[in-house]
Amino acid sequence: MARSPFGLRPEHWAAVVLVAALAGCSQTPMRSSSPSPPVPARTIPPAGGWIALPSHDHAQEVVLYALGLLDTGYRFGGKNPEAGLDCSGMVSYIVEQVSGRKLPYNAAGIAERTRPVATQALRPGDLVFFNTLGRAYSHMGIYMGDGKFIHAPSSKGKVRVDRLDSRYFSERFEGARTLLPDG
Repeated sequence: MARSPFGLRPEHWAAVVLVAALAGCSQTPMRSSSPSPPVPARTIPPAGGWIALPSHDHAQEVVLYALGLLDTGYRFGGKNPEAGLDCSGMVSYIVEQVSGRKLPYNAAGIAERTRPVATQALRPGDLVFFNTLGRAYSHMGIYMGDGKFIHAPSSKGKVRVDRLDSRYFSERFEGARTLLPDG
């Protein structure tokens, strides 16, 4: 059987294309090939206002709920633990379970509807965003405190805890947002 110049048989190309297409966890537009700065943090609330949790107590519940999902399988587009979760699906699921509030279903949409917060002011339950696919806000997680966050990465296929200061994530960090009410 003929092989491609990369050593793959023709029947494996479909799998390669599928894996490449599913490598991310949000559906934001691709950046142009020329480098451009990340999308600036929005400081004016969107027309419908910022999405916020009903109270500060809910932020701790968000973290505890996220910890309960450790080792849940990754699934691109996954919106519940039984089927598997992707990064924005995990955050949306948790926020809805804890507060009844619905979030947009992709990382960029969630970033747009949540209030920016300075990195130095991060608190448990805040959201952290990364550029992992060459486009703004292509990955996200929930900040736990002590420089750690919980997320649903496609690599290694399970919800896990990582550090913001790890080389991989610190180089891709885009900013933080909060679901906490003002004040």
